[in-house]
Amino acid sequence: MALTRLERAQAWILSACTGVLFALFRLLSPRRSRGFTKLIPVTNPLLMMSAMQLAQRIRRREVRRLPGTGYVVIYFTRETTFPDSALLEAAQVDKLIEEETGGEDVLEDRLPLLGVPLTVKEAFALRGMPNTTGVISRRGVLSAGDAPPVALLKRAGAIPLGVTNSSELCMWSESHNHLYGICNNPYDLERTPGGSSGGEGSILGGGASVIGIGSDIGGSIRIPCFFSGIFGHKTTPGVISNDCQYPPASGRHEDYLSTGPMCRYAEDLLPMLRIMAGPNAHKLSLSIEVDLRNLRFFSIPHDGGSPLVSAVDEQLLQAQRRVVERLESDLGVKVQEVRLSGLKYGFQIWDTYMGLPDKEGKRPTPFQVLMGEPGRPVWPVWELAKWMMGRSPHTMAAIGLALVEMTSSSKPSPFILKQKEKLQKEIEELLGTDGVLLYPTHPHLAPKHHHPLFTPFNFAYTGVINILGLPVTQCPLGLSVEGLPLGVQVVTGNLQDRLSLAMALYLEKTYGGWRDPGAA
Repeated sequence: MALTRLERAQAWILSACTGVLFALFRLLSPRRSRGFTKLIPVTNPLLMMSAMQLAQRIRRREVRRLPGTGYVVIYFTRETTFPDSALLEAAQVDKLIEEETGGEDVLEDRLPLLGVPLTVKEAFALRGMPNTTGVISRRGVLSAGDAPPVALLKRAGAIPLGVTNSSELCMWSESHNHLYGICNNPYDLERTPGGSSGGEGSILGGGASVIGIGSDIGGSIRIPCFFSGIFGHKTTPGVISNDCQYPPASGRHEDYLSTGPMCRYAEDLLPMLRIMAGPNAHKLSLSIEVDLRNLRFFSIPHDGGSPLVSAVDEQLLQAQRRVVERLESDLGVKVQEVRLSGLKYGFQIWDTYMGLPDKEGKRPTPFQVLMGEPGRPVWPVWELAKWMMGRSPHTMAAIGLALVEMTSSSKPSPFILKQKEKLQKEIEELLGTDGVLLYPTHPHLAPKHHHPLFTPFNFAYTGVINILGLPVTQCPLGLSVEGLPLGVQVVTGNLQDRLSLAMALYLEKTYGGWRDPGAA
């Protein structure tokens, strides 16, 4: 799968252009203070528990609400703001426990997340909370109700603390907007936690929340989970409702968008998924026990050399090799290294299919329209001019996306369509119903703030999986020499989510899972 001369030339030109732009950026950007770049260690033992452990202790009355405060205050000394309703709901927990005559088992069956704090990506509706996705023109928009997965988690006893930041309109790999500002990575405050569910990644990775909800149409769960050292799951599309998100899915986006759980502990993934899936949970056969020794394992170390995408960091390649070696030694399985040539067209496949019309011929809502709502569409060229003078309400990432969309061809490339169909067939035959694939999440460790602007196509490692419609679990694999999270995405066949969730438990036990960034 060597690059052609044209591809090598494209890679050289792209590298040279981004190098010049990056040099100018470093020259002109203000210097950030390097005084405080890390969090303090977690000292409250309640902050170190999984949702399942915490709920059990609450049901057993081993953790009780203190007079005049709520569970939120007890659990989350790092969190400074939360809705008043959280305190009111927390105040009802002791009452529910006292009134339940059926005992702990009945409570566990009816309210498996009783008293567990929850944070929600701001793109989802949470009653009474903002639902702007970082667009200044939507300032003041509050949700009148709850998105379906939010409602299901609340019904299971979870208590929402509030909503968390995202990239503008959820379409960039860094959570930055001009309404709320920029999210910091809990392992290094000068780096990004990713996007678009970056607020969730940051608050969970920093130990200030227990469980969270994210959405993923190009890596928006997996990239923040990777950069923030936590677990996350992109569910098989269509299992968890995507209703009541902003922006709403349009065109064929519903086929690629997945809502899923984000958390610090692998044991929380499956129960959260079961709850969030509601009436569709049976499709995933989550009650069937998984024996990893009976599965087939594959590893793909890189995409084959896309000229648009950075080379995979050597530490990530080594981490994935270590997983292969441990699987073979621990389980007695054979992990086959494979190459799929279509993966090097991952960005082009994602970009092409995101622009396709739905079955009724309706194309996706233009990005410049979404940027202007509830008013008129923005003019990207004018916004770029205003941005250069510091007057635009939009981020450079959003303006750039609008410019690219405005100038791109509406006619899909037959070559890319063919590559996608070929890749789809190959990977479905490879995985079947018992295959597990290890694949890098991203070429880089968590980058410095704004650096993703100069490597805009690096999300291709996650984005192509969305178009293929496969479930994926993001798993941490310890820390790099710089103290940044390592990780890998674990891909399985359609509706085989339970296989990657079982792998998450194994990898957590093997590599330690989430690490307290303050103590790292």
